[in-house]
Amino acid sequence: MISQSSSSSPDRLQGLIAATFTPMNLDGSLRLDGIDEIVAHLIDHDIDGMYVLGSTGEGLSLTFEERCVVAERFVESANGRIPVIVQCGSESLRQSNRLAAHAQTVGADAVSAVSPVYFKPDCMQTLVASMDEIASGAPDLPFYYYHIPAATGVNLPMVEFLQHGGDRIANLRGIKFTSPNVHELQTCIDYAGDRFEILWGQDESLYCGMIAGVQAAVGSTYNFAAVIYQQLMRAFSNGDLDRVRNLQSRSQAIVNTFVPYGPRAAQKAMMSMVGIDCGPSRLPIAPLSSNRFEELRCDLEAIGFFDWIQESLPVESVG
Repeated sequence: MISQSSSSSPDRLQGLIAATFTPMNLDGSLRLDGIDEIVAHLIDHDIDGMYVLGSTGEGLSLTFEERCVVAERFVESANGRIPVIVQCGSESLRQSNRLAAHAQTVGADAVSAVSPVYFKPDCMQTLVASMDEIASGAPDLPFYYYHIPAATGVNLPMVEFLQHGGDRIANLRGIKFTSPNVHELQTCIDYAGDRFEILWGQDESLYCGMIAGVQAAVGSTYNFAAVIYQQLMRAFSNGDLDRVRNLQSRSQAIVNTFVPYGPRAAQKAMMSMVGIDCGPSRLPIAPLSSNRFEELRCDLEAIGFFDWIQESLPVESVG
């Protein structure tokens, strides 16, 4: 099962890891003080770690210099209280290597990388070599490959990545597995044993990942709906499967409500609705208009979202 951890040790990631947003001003420039607000919010809501500059954080839309300052600010703001994983993937492997090196220099707890998406690795050997080039920039940090085939078009067998990557990438720790292929997830977990970690990246099917045996999950909705998933984890631990199914249905209702509005822009809008202003998204992600913002709020009210996120965990389950 997924268990929450009170330690910021990167030895074994556990619990809910929020895929963080990158706060911006209306003109699309960075608003770094917003990072402090995000970190404080996540820690107040008992989040177990942060995955920075991934898909949710619009990392691939930022310049090299912007990615460096965002990563550094998240690390500084976390101040060792929870782990910070920095996503370093880009279209340039050499740039990604430098981003990984920077993350290690500023004190990140781990690094991760998505595959290039224009010139895609065409075989496992190329994918492993590409990730090795990135990971070698931060040899002292754990490295997690970010598997998200729906976005990258790279859908090679992940158990083979663990097999071959484990032989070549000295600091390979595991995979951020963002694919609905639960069968493949289970195969990776069975192979991983105590050597590798598989981080589950499908918020709307957290229950499936828990049954498969994942110990940590990375997701965007944990930023604003952590209590739903914490209750789900508690119910799973107690064997209350009816409660688990009910809570997973709430998660799916939330996702089904915001996705039609554009998942990245909509979730940034939802952060402002819960009191954390992350600003707009940066083009090519179009921000929500004021009308669409209000329509989304009404749709979320209709499903009960704002009531759900106000529910409290039992005292003994927090921490």
